Amino acid sequence: MRAFLAVSVLAMQPWVVPSAAHAQNAPSASPPSASSTVVPTPNFWDQGQRFAEPDLSGRARVRFLTSVDFAPFNFLDQRGRLAGFHVDLARMICEELDIAARCQIEARPFAELGDALAAGDGEAVIAGLALNADNRARFAFTHPFFRYPARFVTLNARPLDTELEAGLSGVPVGVVAGSAHEAMLAAFFPRAKAVALPTREAALEALRTERVRAVFGDGVGLSFWLSSEAAADCCTFAGGPYLSDHFLGEGLAIAVKPEDEDLRSAFDYAIGRIVASGRMSELLLRYFPVSAF
Repeated sequence: MRAFLAVSVLAMQPWVVPSAAHAQNAPSASPPSASSTVVPTPNFWDQGQRFAEPDLSGRARVRFLTSVDFAPFNFLDQRGRLAGFHVDLARMICEELDIAARCQIEARPFAELGDALAAGDGEAVIAGLALNADNRARFAFTHPFFRYPARFVTLNARPLDTELEAGLSGVPVGVVAGSAHEAMLAAFFPRAKAVALPTREAALEALRTERVRAVFGDGVGLSFWLSSEAAADCCTFAGGPYLSDHFLGEGLAIAVKPEDEDLRSAFDYAIGRIVASGRMSELLLRYFPVSAF
């Protein structure tokens, strides 16, 4: 079983964002002012990795396949155009590889993506195909460029720092019953008092009414909830982030056909350059203005 704390593996980059309205802009390099917010963004890329600069001059086109039902990673915007983190990342990769004029991004139902790639209807899938044994037997994947964190959410008025230092001994924590996060909480914080509830909404309502001290769940979903009207500025993240291959999977990567090693290596090269230049952090802030990390 591979389970470990994110703080031991994440390289965090603090970016200064003047306000939520400007979160989509390039981050400032100046020191934070009283009105600024420092937003941490993760770096999942091993800077020690080195990939040879690829030559894709012989390719007539590179077609990325994605879906439209995985916001904010891939979706249709108000004008009906493909948008999202994955879509912008694919465009950045094409620009980095100097093949933008030969790149295409096509949307299909998620359930059809694997078969479409295998049939040669595209050269890559960028839509969150699970990095599991079945898919690894069919496809080759880039190194993961995003991983899902688990997070605690607490009431602003009742921080959890002292309790976390003590391993949450006896602390009631809301968690969705039967979820990976319930199992992860038991493994990471065995002394916590897990309160299993049927839905995330029920767990968050238990937090608001102080029947639990915290809620443990998907950091990405909770980050959007924290900035929503439903949260009404009641709460904040505490501790973490926490990662686990065993409980949460290995994250997001691009899939290609197993024989297309040159293209997989080219994508890894491009993603490494995007991370090193800071553009990956800018992209994360564009779609996740309340950092899940």
